[in-house]
Amino acid sequence: MDYAHIALALALMPIIFGIINLRRMPRLSGPAPSGTCVSILIPARNEAANIAACLDAALASTGTDVEVVVMDDASTDDTAAIVRAYAARDGRVRLVQAPALPPGWTGKVHACARLAEAARGTHLLFIDADVRLAPHAAAAMAAHASRNQIAMVSGVPRQVIGTLGEALTVPFINFLLICYLPFGGRAVQRKPGLAAACGQLVMVERKAYEAVGGHATIKGVLHDGIAMARLLRERGHDTEIVDGTPLATCRMYDGFAQSWAGFIKNAREGMATPVGLPIWTVLLAGAHVWPWFLLPDIEAVVTILLMLALRAAVTLRTGEPWWTVPLHPLTVLVALAIQWTALVRSALGLKAGWKGRAYEAKA
Repeated sequence: MDYAHIALALALMPIIFGIINLRRMPRLSGPAPSGTCVSILIPARNEAANIAACLDAALASTGTDVEVVVMDDASTDDTAAIVRAYAARDGRVRLVQAPALPPGWTGKVHACARLAEAARGTHLLFIDADVRLAPHAAAAMAAHASRNQIAMVSGVPRQVIGTLGEALTVPFINFLLICYLPFGGRAVQRKPGLAAACGQLVMVERKAYEAVGGHATIKGVLHDGIAMARLLRERGHDTEIVDGTPLATCRMYDGFAQSWAGFIKNAREGMATPVGLPIWTVLLAGAHVWPWFLLPDIEAVVTILLMLALRAAVTLRTGEPWWTVPLHPLTVLVALAIQWTALVRSALGLKAGWKGRAYEAKA
């Protein structure tokens, strides 16, 4: 059996999907239609280090009316005090307190549901506290949604990567989305199973959100962005992934330990399933890792060069650091290690946790 030929064949799928998605992923611009008001909704649990910069960016929004509502979700630091100070200076800012977490809910999903209830806007823009919106982002996302009758618009912000541990984990998000998802989450394909979203940056048209029951319908999930996108598609609404690089920035995690814990939290609602993960392992390891063990075979050399070129193209489009490109095979290995760890933890009945809360493992 010629393993080098198999590896080259496995590389063709991400190359084809990557070229198409890089060319067709929408890049947004333009003011929002008259009468639009975007509610920028921020769930915050112990975000004193982030919330001021997040509010500064949100309040600098142009091209549409905005309000900014922050949900203080049982913070034990100065998050609430910082937001109150902003609210005293700017009437567009409001602070609301999260009620006690009801049984069956995950923390962020519950906070988002209560934020939506408090919002007054025509469009609901859910962002994490570590996201920094570009001034045109809220208007451009609302304009795209209105112009194309799309219920939900989401994008991956440009990821700020400061350590080797982040470089070995965070870039896999964009690579997987662009190179392994047919149609890249665009609205041209409406199947719920091909829906995609990034929970860091999600805008939902209010009427569509209310029509599907909002976050209450997905109350027990951890991967809220994808769950909301699938729900909307199941109920007949369009959703779309757009180029989030010009819309926002985000430093998702700080270091390897935090990155590992954060990705394990969401893995069981993504790739880490008993049926799916073995298939993903063959697809990813076969194209991105195995060729290195087949050197100096010429087909292996070609496969490695093609995969590094593809990763470089994704890196260029998403604004991630160039020095992460040579780490690509290690990034794939770490991603698979995270997924297998999550699957084993789930099989052992271990709970997923985040920010001091633990949730039952998915079956």
